[in-house]
Amino acid sequence: MPAPPASSALPSTAAWRAWLDRQPALLLIFTTLVWGSNVVAARLAVGHVSPMMLTTARWSVACIALWLVARRPVAAAWPQLRPRWRYLTAMGVAGFTGFNALYYTAAHHTSAVNLAIIQGVVPVLVLLGAALALRLRVGALQALGVLLTLAGVVVVASRGQWSVLRALDLNVGDLGVLLACVLYAGYTLGLRAKPAVSPLAFFAVVAAVAALASLPLLAWEVAAGDFFWPTPRGWWIILYVGLLPSFVSQITYIRAVELIGPARAGVFYNLTPVFGPALAVLLLGEPLRPYHVLALAMVLGGIAVAERLGGRRPGA
Repeated sequence: MPAPPASSALPSTAAWRAWLDRQPALLLIFTTLVWGSNVVAARLAVGHVSPMMLTTARWSVACIALWLVARRPVAAAWPQLRPRWRYLTAMGVAGFTGFNALYYTAAHHTSAVNLAIIQGVVPVLVLLGAALALRLRVGALQALGVLLTLAGVVVVASRGQWSVLRALDLNVGDLGVLLACVLYAGYTLGLRAKPAVSPLAFFAVVAAVAALASLPLLAWEVAAGDFFWPTPRGWWIILYVGLLPSFVSQITYIRAVELIGPARAGVFYNLTPVFGPALAVLLLGEPLRPYHVLALAMVLGGIAVAERLGGRRPGA
């Protein structure tokens, strides 16, 4: 990795930004660290901002930020984007609105450690979805990786107890985040059909769809009597998830993909279920139990078998 800019005087902010803009590994580590921190934000939000309010506000804040940087790319790409409105709607509803609504609701019922470990199943769900929907041939090692990763999720959901699994006494939060991961895996597979426009323009439009699609869920939350105005901490959480996980990390990820391609960049996603539990333990004081360690090893091991030993990633 090249050294950062050095001179007799302190380098300017612009020089540091230009140097960082050419470091895909650092960009991706930062991106996955921010994504991992989302589990901490989700748990901290409990009691301070309701789930649907957090979902709506997150994408509203992101859209305001995107309006400042993506207006011209969106205007240039609009002739290609407008005919694909059904596709863009599906991507925004499933990948952003649906995922976040389930994720933030699940945070009310399970721990941040569980959220992070189960979220690690996304790459393997993408592989499984490619096999089912795109007729991608799955080899024996890839199938083994899928089974190993899913078994790790079962260990988390059952809290490492066979009696819990036998009685189907599973945590609704764990099931909710697993369903959220299924939606995000579908979104990832859907990226294969993305219009030939700049990633920034595509992301800005899908984020706008997500903000609009979240409004009925917010209305349902209000009608059900579950809505409450965010506390001061709740507003800070909204600002954080709206600017960091929803905006800045997406920009850094797009830039890293431009530098090294989606296949190599996608491997870094596997850091998310590592950073998430670590941050949950360090910042929230959550316990890391033996079954968590076992499950994390199974999830990461399954991903390694499926991606590294079993063949190329779908779409690579």
